[in-house]
Amino acid sequence: MSTLITGIGELSTCTDAGILHDAAVLIEDGRIAWVGPSADASPVPTVIDAAGRALIPGFVDSHSHLVFAGDRAAEFEARMAGERYAAGGIRSTVAATRAAPDAALRERLAGFIAEMRSQGTTTVEIKSGYGLDVDTERRLVRLAAEVTDEVTFLGAHVVPTEFADAPDAYVDLVIGPMLDACAADARWIDVFCEEGAFTVEQSRRVLEAGIARGLMPRIHAGQLGPGEGVRLAVELGAASVDHGTYLSDADVAALAASDTVLTLLPGVEFSTRQPYPDARRLIDSGVTVAIACDTNPGSSFTSSMPFCIALAVREMGMTPAEALRAATAGGARALRRDDIGVIAVGARADLVLLDAPSHVHLSYRPGVPLVHSVWKDGVLVASRA
Repeated sequence: MSTLITGIGELSTCTDAGILHDAAVLIEDGRIAWVGPSADASPVPTVIDAAGRALIPGFVDSHSHLVFAGDRAAEFEARMAGERYAAGGIRSTVAATRAAPDAALRERLAGFIAEMRSQGTTTVEIKSGYGLDVDTERRLVRLAAEVTDEVTFLGAHVVPTEFADAPDAYVDLVIGPMLDACAADARWIDVFCEEGAFTVEQSRRVLEAGIARGLMPRIHAGQLGPGEGVRLAVELGAASVDHGTYLSDADVAALAASDTVLTLLPGVEFSTRQPYPDARRLIDSGVTVAIACDTNPGSSFTSSMPFCIALAVREMGMTPAEALRAATAGGARALRRDDIGVIAVGARADLVLLDAPSHVHLSYRPGVPLVHSVWKDGVLVASRA
């Protein structure tokens, strides 16, 4: 089946081709078959008139924690009253998630996926990490695998209460029975390398164990303070370092000289009142940058990539075009994918039509629901029409 979207006022390819005007896109069998001027498009049975609206790639949200139970609104309220953010709040979500049946977790997960789709996200990475025991972590990765191919095993999120006095014994559990139970349903392995979570030595053990099992590494680092997590990630060839709120000049240089993407999570800084990273410094230094939501109940309970784009432009020094590219092609790079996040021949037809004439409106009109229609693999999955 062929579908032609024509009359596109502005088409942001998020490739070196840049921006096209009065453009058209031909979709065949879930892929992009042709991109060019509307006047050059060949007729097909199904034609959609974009009526001058902007078309962008579907957002690639390369960092989320969608499988959980419970609520931490009180924690957010306390932070807004001046309390400092710390990693320990994760444990309250762990208790609620362990107690929740699969049906409840699956229903909530489906709600988050629908929420994301309606806001233009067509690919999402989902981490485990709210089980912290073998049975619950196994449940979380299996549930995540029902809705995405980008599943991350994050048994090393924090040390659970029952191992508070024996963190190394917990690492043994993570890289042994827990990894055995979860590896088959995961593509990635992650660790929270941070004060209050895991040391760089413990993080190395976790990532190397995952690599030995065929999982690819990514890492949470530099969120709460400076550390060695970035350099560990680069050394091990991690696809991404996520957060990067606190980076030394050596960290930036190491990232710029590597294939490791730095994934910025603006919703976290918004929710925790920590300083926003300086994306201008990173981009000008040659670091590849992605933007993701980090949807989770504690430090960033947003699923809106448009909101995170607006924050990146306003608070992190990115241009609207840079922020859009980070939220699409950048996210794809963070997932080591070249078939998503761009509008190019051969790529998956994951597309978003904005109810606006330009991608600039994503940051120019923050908080306004601008997503008109969303296609995933060429199939319309959300529409306000």
